[in-house]
Amino acid sequence: MESTQILKVEIQDNGVARIELHRPEARNALNLELRQALSETFQKLNKNIAVRAIVLTGGEKVFAAGADIQDFTTASTVEMYLRHTEQYWQSLTDCSKPIIAAVNGYALGGGCELAMHADIIVAGQSAKFGQPEVKLGLMPGAGGTQRLLRAIGKFQTMLLVLSGKLISAEEAKGMGLVSEVVEDENTMALAATIASFSPIAVQQIKEVTHLGQDMSLQSALSLERKAFQILFDTKDQKEGANAFFDKRPAQYRGE
Repeated sequence: MESTQILKVEIQDNGVARIELHRPEARNALNLELRQALSETFQKLNKNIAVRAIVLTGGEKVFAAGADIQDFTTASTVEMYLRHTEQYWQSLTDCSKPIIAAVNGYALGGGCELAMHADIIVAGQSAKFGQPEVKLGLMPGAGGTQRLLRAIGKFQTMLLVLSGKLISAEEAKGMGLVSEVVEDENTMALAATIASFSPIAVQQIKEVTHLGQDMSLQSALSLERKAFQILFDTKDQKEGANAFFDKRPAQYRGE
């Protein structure tokens, strides 16, 4: 898959697609061009049957240090509205493949919001998270209040969005924002594990988990039960069971 000047994309032999933000001169600030490129890339990867997991990273030093503040100096309400940036974020929300945000360095403002669009956040020990928009007379505008609220609760969310403070990877994990903290060089390892499993099972797990969080418990349990039952009609399920008894690694084909 082709890369662009501001986005590096690589599909590895193990089914892991690696997307790296590449605006080092701006600490990977999310300007409109980068958001459009991300949206188009996620749409393509979602359709690619060779892709089983997607890693989103900013590289070794910084994930994304927010939106491009230069945009804020002259933009009007109408200009911001007409950009309809919500459509670019939606392609991440709609992606059926598991998304792992591998975060090293700063993930601030829009960068933190971008990480929260992932299914799993793996933070290197150098990672720093925060929603500092209040320091610019603004507020989060791409899910910072609502995704944080659902991830870490009211009181921790209010602390971050009202103070603009930055937190370490370990603090973020303690709050429930980060899935795990690892050495900076190991933030991509989990993706290979997930990519080795049945892509049908993985995608069903993701879909049911996301849908269930906004449903009543009984409705969500019913949805989970039906998805569980459907998987018994896949070749991957039989391969997994037989591999277990044969004491060998399963070879999942997505069938």
